[in-house]
Amino acid sequence: MKKILRILFITLSCISCTTYGQKDRKKLSDYVNPNIGTAHSRWFFYTPAAVPFGLAKLGPSTNAHLGNANGWEATGYDDRDTSIEGFACLHEFQVGGIVLAPSVGKLQTIPGSLENPDEGYRSRFDRKDESATSGYYSVLLKDYNIKAELTATKRVGFQRYTFPKSSESHILFDIGNRQGESGAVKDAKVTFTEDGRVEGYVITTPEYVKKYQEGANVAMYFSAVLDKKPKEYGVFKKGEIVAGKKEIDGIGAGLYLTFDTKEKESITVKIGLSYTSIANARLNLESEAKNTDFNTAKNNALITWNQSLGRITVEGKNETDKVKFYTGLYHALLGRGLSSDVNGAYPMNNGKIGQIPQNADGTSKYNSYNTDAIWGGFWNLTQLWALAYPEYYADWVQGQLLVYKDAGWLGDGIANSKYVSGVGTNFTGLAIASAYNCGIRNFDVNLAYEAALKNEITWQNRIEGAGKMDLKQFVERGYSPHIDDIGFNTVTDGSGFSASHTLEYSYSSFAVAQFAKSLGKTNDYEQLMKLSKGWELLYDSETKFIRPKDANGKFIPNFDPSQPWRGFQEGNAWQYTFYVPHDVEKLVETLGKKTFNDRLETIFEVSQKNVFGGGTKIDAFAGLSGFYNHGNQPNLHISWLFNFSGKPYLTQKWVHAICDEFYGTEGIHGYGYGQDEDQGQLGAWYVMSSIGLFDVKGLTEMNPSFQISSPLFDKITIKLPKALNRKDFVIEVQNNSKKNVYLQKATLNNKDIEHLKLDFNDIIKGGTIKMSVDAKPSQKWSN
Repeated sequence: MKKILRILFITLSCISCTTYGQKDRKKLSDYVNPNIGTAHSRWFFYTPAAVPFGLAKLGPSTNAHLGNANGWEATGYDDRDTSIEGFACLHEFQVGGIVLAPSVGKLQTIPGSLENPDEGYRSRFDRKDESATSGYYSVLLKDYNIKAELTATKRVGFQRYTFPKSSESHILFDIGNRQGESGAVKDAKVTFTEDGRVEGYVITTPEYVKKYQEGANVAMYFSAVLDKKPKEYGVFKKGEIVAGKKEIDGIGAGLYLTFDTKEKESITVKIGLSYTSIANARLNLESEAKNTDFNTAKNNALITWNQSLGRITVEGKNETDKVKFYTGLYHALLGRGLSSDVNGAYPMNNGKIGQIPQNADGTSKYNSYNTDAIWGGFWNLTQLWALAYPEYYADWVQGQLLVYKDAGWLGDGIANSKYVSGVGTNFTGLAIASAYNCGIRNFDVNLAYEAALKNEITWQNRIEGAGKMDLKQFVERGYSPHIDDIGFNTVTDGSGFSASHTLEYSYSSFAVAQFAKSLGKTNDYEQLMKLSKGWELLYDSETKFIRPKDANGKFIPNFDPSQPWRGFQEGNAWQYTFYVPHDVEKLVETLGKKTFNDRLETIFEVSQKNVFGGGTKIDAFAGLSGFYNHGNQPNLHISWLFNFSGKPYLTQKWVHAICDEFYGTEGIHGYGYGQDEDQGQLGAWYVMSSIGLFDVKGLTEMNPSFQISSPLFDKITIKLPKALNRKDFVIEVQNNSKKNVYLQKATLNNKDIEHLKLDFNDIIKGGTIKMSVDAKPSQKWSN
């Protein structure tokens, strides 16, 4: 498959050698390859049949029914698997379900195993018979000779099956079984209605919901219509089948429809989806797809994707880099999908149905979204949103504020408005502050500030779902005390991740301090800025590492800077000592410039031999003991720190190396080998770094700015719709090649750039940066 894909890309590039905008051009969606990195990916990673930020997210499942014992393990689609068990309509963080599956012959109602597909309704397939891009998926199910195709609108999934000639052609609605990250099923129901619809729901208890909001559930509803009436129908639970019955409820509930089909006869199923009710699922279907056939939906999805991808166009000679770029951008726009309906109904935190205010034309003023934690997202996602998708960023903030209004606390990760932090901390206030400072302010600013401030300094009556359960200690002491015997837990008295929490809370305090200063909240600003210096209390001058302290203020004994999980969440002291993004200058001074640069350069030299992370081990946590781990969030910013320590050419060198070597174009080597690609974060990092713009502070300053490096491409154009009132911004690079990675000169609108820094407002105003690069480092910007 890998060779076939490479040949395909080369062939297409020969037909049209370059870029979006030419007469015989490739569409940007042609560069998107969703199969990249699907070995050990996450449940939400592989959903090619979706539109940007949509609710309906369809994809094939190879192992989804296996479930998630701990709430995060990789399930769904795996590049190494050879059979498909069905097609789930919903893929989100801790949310998944509504499965359809076609078959021919003897009716089977359990999926069967990867080891023996003949045990159930799953089918073998070859990747030569598979096609996937942004908005569309197809595959030939070999065991049945059925072509399955998927596409979607925002809230409606389309599944089209082309059958062989048979009197036993089946479509299964396998509703009541656990899928991917969804958690155990609490209840389910499916009905074949008198007017020919298939409708129902499934209610689940995801593992992270159980941890962060005990007693809460996640519900998913659907209403489906078919363009052919079945000749037979029935219900099932696992292997128990009852023919002729139209309704069933309970765990394992499912329904089947049987048809007579002619050779190559297609049957299309349109599935309205909702997180609030069957009625709203039906409304979503009627509003978005009542008169829409499969081909129209597919074409519309591709148009939508090409418009969204086209906000950033890249030009250059290297086709592989474009595949990486647009696949990364696709993942960044795929994550964090809608949870509200066309009428503004949304699932509230307390399990009730809320209502988003409506415009005069009946559309919603904003939307709500499901979202993984923003942990690390400020080094990729929020920067990308601010740069090219500001209207979504505003919407995302509005959705977070809905949860705050309903439940009293911001939630770092939310599944149907239920708290699912996952990491036990909370960076939502930081992300809101960044949006405000980037000029994205079309939300209730006073409410947003109230929520952000509360998130940073209020510990009284704090709930588990809001994270930061050790915040009392941080606010009163300036650091979180380390407790060795509580494992991964965080309590009022401290945490097993005390050092990383202290660093994180220091950074987010700085961010909200800037928000406070912008609003003239002087007292809050001063308190938050004092808290932002908490990292200094954990700096150990003897070892020159950040080191956890106990409640008595003493550094923990038997300290090993390579040891993960002891004081540091998903990382170690080598990685986290550089986690002072808000005050890099002070960190350089504290370590000493020579020590800072020597250690940082050594980290990358050693880590390059290990593919900048966990080597070739297929495990999301493979790199946690290493010096650098690009497959996880805690130190995604550090390759850019040389811009602050007098050696910006090393940022240019190592950013290019990571883009070229960590990122691949295969199923196994996609985002490293052992990656934790949380809803587009690693893809967004590639997008930002490859165009040479990045901010280690996550655009949290009052007047935010990007650091500048050398792009991978010859030309980058950032062009937003006219309604967003942004001017076009262009980056042009002379003498660009894989060897010429070192920036020699840069001008903005024909004026020399003296420092490798670009104000965010300069991008909004529009203009052109012209750069020249060469194979030898320049000392121009060194200090």
